[in-house]
Amino acid sequence: MSGIDVEPVDEADEGGAGGTDDGDHTIEVTPTESVGEDEETISVRPSDDDIEGPDYVLYGGKGGVGKTTMAAATALDSARGGVSTLVVSTDPAHSLSDTYETEIPSEPARIREDVPLYAAEIDPEAAVEDAGFAAQAQAQGEGGMFGGLEGMFGEDSPMESLLGGPMPGSDEAAAMQLLLEYLDDDRFERVVVDTAPTGHTLRLLQLPELMDTMMGRIMKFRQRIGGMLDGMKGMFGGEEMPDEEPDLENLEELRERIERLRAALRDPARTDFRIVLVPEEMSVLESKRLREQLEEFGIPVGTVVVNRVMEPLSDVTDDVEGDFLQPDLESCEFCQRRWDVQQSALTEAQELFRGTDVRRVPLFADEVQGEGMLEVVAACLR
Repeated sequence: MSGIDVEPVDEADEGGAGGTDDGDHTIEVTPTESVGEDEETISVRPSDDDIEGPDYVLYGGKGGVGKTTMAAATALDSARGGVSTLVVSTDPAHSLSDTYETEIPSEPARIREDVPLYAAEIDPEAAVEDAGFAAQAQAQGEGGMFGGLEGMFGEDSPMESLLGGPMPGSDEAAAMQLLLEYLDDDRFERVVVDTAPTGHTLRLLQLPELMDTMMGRIMKFRQRIGGMLDGMKGMFGGEEMPDEEPDLENLEELRERIERLRAALRDPARTDFRIVLVPEEMSVLESKRLREQLEEFGIPVGTVVVNRVMEPLSDVTDDVEGDFLQPDLESCEFCQRRWDVQQSALTEAQELFRGTDVRRVPLFADEVQGEGMLEVVAACLR
């Protein structure tokens, strides 16, 4: 057995406080003594580090480990250092707006007047469906996301069945297309990326191979219909069929742009890929698999961030002044037991990521929302 003792509760007295006759149940919550007390003043010392650093900082890992928090904190700290910084989320379940406590648009916009901080939340599905996206690509001479081929037969295109389903990776390709534009934008000296959970991130990195498959299928499709294309000219009002070459050329151009991004990700002088995890065995194992998969792409992991560690903030950084609640590891049995679990996971993580910069962020009693707490997290990540 687990050793967990569960005591039965007494049945509620009929007609007692909170009792009802319709079968509803109520939960009584006793607030802690700290509720309603004024928060202590927090002072965070600015970073003394040189503003020189990687052009790109990417946070990856499974969902729910705190990637958005780390990305938001890093971007804020970078901008406070005078570096024009864009933080962009590619996770469909965006939470940058909640973290910064301000509305984040779908395209880069400055969200602070006093520091050069920009933010955007990419919506991959909207990027694919948005006609303006395709029109913008055509205006740039790219002929649409897939060179116009996807629209050659209208909405009821037989392309999907002949290509074995929808265009592979279309939403990821749309997100990558926008991300590439942001990474090349001269307005930003540094781009911090809050990536989607592990599987989505890896699919983005696999896009060049997916596009090879797409182009191969397109060529087979053309060979299959062969001379039928000439007979279909009448369907276009006597006009010439769309040129066969630009679509493949544009696919190849997008593929080459993604390859350039992968080259940047492989350069540790330009990119710091940071894996975020929590001190639990399953999270450590997931992070190990992610690092192995990244290594297959030749992308080194520069930093590992262990979030929600049950230790005093003073053990992590000297740059923060103020009183913070911390777990009572002496008299709280629950805290002791959780600390034992975390210690085991931390030891395993230190062994697995030996030689990698491992940084810790404590478990806070309060939610990490707003710039005050983000500055505290940023101090832990320096």
